[in-house]
Amino acid sequence: MSAFSRFTSLAASLPSSVPFVGPEAIERNRKLAVKARIGANESGFGPAPSVLEAIRQAATETWMYADPENFELREALAIHHGISRDNIAIGNGVDGLLGEIVRLVVEPGTPVVTSLGGYPTFNYHVKGFGGRLETTPYLDDHENLDGLLDLVKKENAPLVYFANPDNPMGSWWDASEVLTFAKALPDTCLLVLDEAYCETAPESAVPSVRAIIGMPNVLRMRTFSKAYGLAGARVGYAIGTLGNAQAFDKIRNHFGMPRVSVAAAMAALKDQAYLRDVVKRIANARERISTIARQNGLSPLPSATNFVAIDCHKDATYAKSIVDGLMDHGVFIRMPGVEPLNRCIRVSAAPDDKLDLFADALPKVLKALG
Repeated sequence: MSAFSRFTSLAASLPSSVPFVGPEAIERNRKLAVKARIGANESGFGPAPSVLEAIRQAATETWMYADPENFELREALAIHHGISRDNIAIGNGVDGLLGEIVRLVVEPGTPVVTSLGGYPTFNYHVKGFGGRLETTPYLDDHENLDGLLDLVKKENAPLVYFANPDNPMGSWWDASEVLTFAKALPDTCLLVLDEAYCETAPESAVPSVRAIIGMPNVLRMRTFSKAYGLAGARVGYAIGTLGNAQAFDKIRNHFGMPRVSVAAAMAALKDQAYLRDVVKRIANARERISTIARQNGLSPLPSATNFVAIDCHKDATYAKSIVDGLMDHGVFIRMPGVEPLNRCIRVSAAPDDKLDLFADALPKVLKALG
C-alpha cells in the first residue's frame, strides 16, 4: 500500500512546506551564525522581568495541564478590555486561531478573500482546508479595502482576512475606515481583523473594543507575541460576539495551552508599565532603522508595527541580494514575497547592539552589489 493512499486526496495534493524559513534553518543550510535576529518581528527587548519570574515559578507546575477553559486568562483579558470573558477565545498565537477559524468556515472550494502579499500563514491554513484563495493587490503599500470589499461581493465569500496594522508593509488604516469597511461587508462574510501589532500602532488606528464587540461578522485577533515579547510562548486571543467566541469550543484543542505560557501571558498583561516602556523603545528603534536606511540611499516606509519596510528602489532580485548579503554578516532580515512589495526589505525593531550590526553591514552589502 502506498503511503500517500493513507491520506485524503486534499492532503495528498498539498506540498510539504513551511510558510516561513526560520533563521535556524538558514544557520543550518548556510553554515552561518545569526548575530542579529531582526527579521521575524519578534521583540528583541524580551518580556518584562516580572514575566520571567512568573515563568520560573510556573515551571515547577509544568507536570499539570493548564485549565482547559482558560478561565483566569480570559477573565484578566475581559477586565483589561472591559468586556465579558465569554467574548474571548484563547489559542496558540494568532496562527493557531487562524487555523481554527478556517476550520470553522472553510470547506473544499470555499472562496476566501485576502490581499495579494498579505500574511502567508493565513493562506497556508486556507489551502490546508481546501479553500479557494481570491486576492486583490495592495494599493500604495496599503491593503486595498475597496478592493477587498468588491472581491467579497463578487465571490460571495464567507471569509475575508485583513490586518491592521499590516504585515509585511507596516501600513495602517484609521479606525474610522476600518469600521466603515467592516460595516459595509455582507452579513454572510466573517471579517478576520488581525491586530497583532495594535500595541505599537497610533491610538487612532485601533477601533475601541466596544465599537465592534456587537458585530457578529467580525473577529479580532490579538497576540502576546509582539510588543509583550512572548513569541515563543504562543499565546493569542480572539475577541468577538458570544456566538463567535464560543464557536472555538467546537474544534479547539482544549488542553493545547502550555501552563507556563498562560502564566507568562497573565503576568505580561498585568505589567502595563513595562509594555508602555517597550512601545517607546520600539518607536525609537523604528526611527533608527529609518535613519540607517536613509543614510544608505534607501527609503523607509511609515510603520505602525515593530518593524520597518524599506524600499530598495529596484526589483525583487536586488532586495533578495541584500537579504542574502546581510546574512553573510550574520544579520537576519526578511522581505515581502510578491510584486510590487518585494522591492522592499523588512527589518524588525531591536536593541541598539543588534541595530549596530545592521548599520555596519548594510553599506558593505550595498557597495558589493554596486
